[in-house]
Amino acid sequence: MRLIRTTGILAAAAALAVLVNASPPRSAAPDLATSKLVDLTHPFDGQTIYWPTSPTRFELQQLSAGPTPGGWFYASNSFCAPEHGGTHLDAPRHFAEKGRTADQIPLRQLVAPVVVFDVRKQAASDPDYRLTDSDLRAWEAAHGRVPAGSIAMLRTGWSSRWPDRKRYLGDDTPGDASHLHFPSFGEQAARLLIQERHVAAIGVDTASIDYGLSKDFLVHRLASAADVPGFENVANLEELPATGAWLIAMPMKIAGGSGGPLRIVGVVP
Repeated sequence: MRLIRTTGILAAAAALAVLVNASPPRSAAPDLATSKLVDLTHPFDGQTIYWPTSPTRFELQQLSAGPTPGGWFYASNSFCAPEHGGTHLDAPRHFAEKGRTADQIPLRQLVAPVVVFDVRKQAASDPDYRLTDSDLRAWEAAHGRVPAGSIAMLRTGWSSRWPDRKRYLGDDTPGDASHLHFPSFGEQAARLLIQERHVAAIGVDTASIDYGLSKDFLVHRLASAADVPGFENVANLEELPATGAWLIAMPMKIAGGSGGPLRIVGVVP
């Protein structure tokens, strides 16, 4: 009886070892002391780009800036801004009634390994280009399967157009979002990343995770339904490698928020 029990235990242990070794390892976190830190955030100021239909933009009001009666300098400001504009977070709540709000997103979805898809060449000749599932599979053929729990970022080259509203959005008609032109994720690529690769988040260096002419916002709806947040208007993605880096994406923790301003940093070994 003891022999049978021991043999069974050894067999189970061997099977577990096979499963563990067969699972793709989570990318090791880089050493912050020796890694390059890349600021992926556009500054918030009077030039910050918001969606054309946004009723307000970023406003900074100086409350104090000068010497105090005690003899020291003191400065303080107040600011006001919509949730969605500049480098920002789209919480799942943005397009899903029961989706997580900005304060409910687990940190593991905001601090994770990053994979970067580069479509600058395609977007240069087609401002309405959308990442395809073929693009994604070609990337995997070169770099390996997109790891579950990673953050998928799309590099289009559009951040170099910031803050020129007309070049960045494709149109600068006040209050009109019906003639925008910029690249982003396509539906099938988004489905593959979200439903099959189980990424933690997706992001892009344009104004939306849906391309400019989108009228149904399918990528937003797919991501929100799966509680996958989106990062929009990201800067400097050209400084990240296709694989091997990590992202630290810290949005303002707005209770009940559908999004919010985002400070995002790339960590490159």
